Amino acid sequence: MPVRQGRYTLLLPSAPGIAGYAAVGGKKEGEGPVGGKLDYIYDDATAGEKSWEKAESVIHRDALTRAISKAGISPADVDVIFAGDLLNQCTGTTFGIRELGIPFAGVYGACSTMALSLAAAAVCVDSRIAETAAASTSSHFCSAEKQFRMPLEYGGQRTPTAQWTATAAGAAIVSGKESKIHIEKVIIGRIQDYGIKDPNNMGAAMAPAACRTIADFLNDTNTVPGDYDLILTGDLGAVGSELLCELMIKQENIDISAVQDDCGLILYDIVKQKEIGAGGSGCGCSGAVVCSDIFNKIENGELKRVLFVGTGALMSSVSSLQSESIPSVAHGVLLTGG
Repeated sequence: MPVRQGRYTLLLPSAPGIAGYAAVGGKKEGEGPVGGKLDYIYDDATAGEKSWEKAESVIHRDALTRAISKAGISPADVDVIFAGDLLNQCTGTTFGIRELGIPFAGVYGACSTMALSLAAAAVCVDSRIAETAAASTSSHFCSAEKQFRMPLEYGGQRTPTAQWTATAAGAAIVSGKESKIHIEKVIIGRIQDYGIKDPNNMGAAMAPAACRTIADFLNDTNTVPGDYDLILTGDLGAVGSELLCELMIKQENIDISAVQDDCGLILYDIVKQKEIGAGGSGCGCSGAVVCSDIFNKIENGELKRVLFVGTGALMSSVSSLQSESIPSVAHGVLLTGG
């Protein structure tokens, strides 16, 4: 059963394992640094469907079914799935997995959804509510642009701080069986709001939440950045990552710069792929990076202790039009090898 460690962190004594994982992406994601580690790359952004939203449902289901297959089980063996995306009512997820017959708990954490779903699945398995739980998420550049900004046909210019919503999906199967990848601890973050209102500067809006959660976790666990091979955020991009490191030093007197990296800077090469802007974003960005590159490196021993902190901007298309600020939240999972 989970045990509270400090004020905000949960220790999972059974350290649930990752039984299977998979990630898929679009053409642009396939051209990035982790493209060779994705399970499948879609050359057609529509995935053969008639709308961007239907395409997102296809890639979400694809990542999930691949993860289930790699775990050596069937959908009927999954006791519960925690999953979500960026679309209204998480329709990218629900329409994609509705035929699989898995008990479904919808999750909306914006770009923090992969971390939140992994945390929820691990807590369920550790507490024996479920023997096998799934965690998955997705996003699609075109469906997200249409919902949160402007349809692509509008041809609006992108600001230097803007990030590129990934057309990608990631999924993981969490169970109590023997595994080379474990989830030892989780932390559910606290909402932070520094008054940022620019929907084209998600990194600045989310950096304070990442700072708060990382500091809380380090304080609760009595650890320092050097105790981790990697403190991975997702998805702050270049602007948010720089701000995070500054905030950690100025507010917490903690320097994480030597071990911090961001999924939005791992999925794409922002120097060669100039159209990406400040880096990647969207639920599928961290989902695809963690469920490919990061899990691969933990499995083969390149990484042993990874604090994955997913960050989410809790805005909506309506709140931005009403000039509301952008609250943010960050959730964390400690991933370990062995």
